[in-house]
Amino acid sequence: MKDDILWQLGFAFFFTAIISVGGISTMIPEIHRQIVETRGWMTNEQFATAFAISQVAPGPNILMMTMMGWRIAGWAGLTVATLATIIPTSIIALMAGRAEERIEHARWYAMTKRALPPLVVGLICASALITAQAAITDWLGVVLAAGVAIFMATTRSNPLVPLSVAVVIGIVAARFGYF
Repeated sequence: MKDDILWQLGFAFFFTAIISVGGISTMIPEIHRQIVETRGWMTNEQFATAFAISQVAPGPNILMMTMMGWRIAGWAGLTVATLATIIPTSIIALMAGRAEERIEHARWYAMTKRALPPLVVGLICASALITAQAAITDWLGVVLAAGVAIFMATTRSNPLVPLSVAVVIGIVAARFGYF
């Protein structure tokens, strides 16, 4: 049974890594669909928690996929999810880097290169929406998310400021029995 889950996990992460453009954050909507909606390996709350932990921890964004694999199938899942995400994208990056020298003067290449940034921004926005839907389950979450969004849009402050405030609010809310 566990081998079956590992194969499914590996295939889901491998396929998502192959079709994703723009890094780990653009994989989030498809990984959410696979893990939460299609296979039911995690709940929205578990997904949001794993996402939050992976983003707070120092290190690369690949921790997101590693955390998902670990939550689903332990150490074996951690290994499968990480390798299924890293190996295909590393091979594609190596091949693209080598091919770029030969095609960088082609007209279609220049147009494609200009078209990718807006595509990636759209995928990142979709990731933010999926993550917000998974994480914001009550009025306190809506207030915190809106407050952080407004704060970050209107100031040039360090993101640790609203993160710290949100942590304090969460601790106070838990102390008063809200959670």
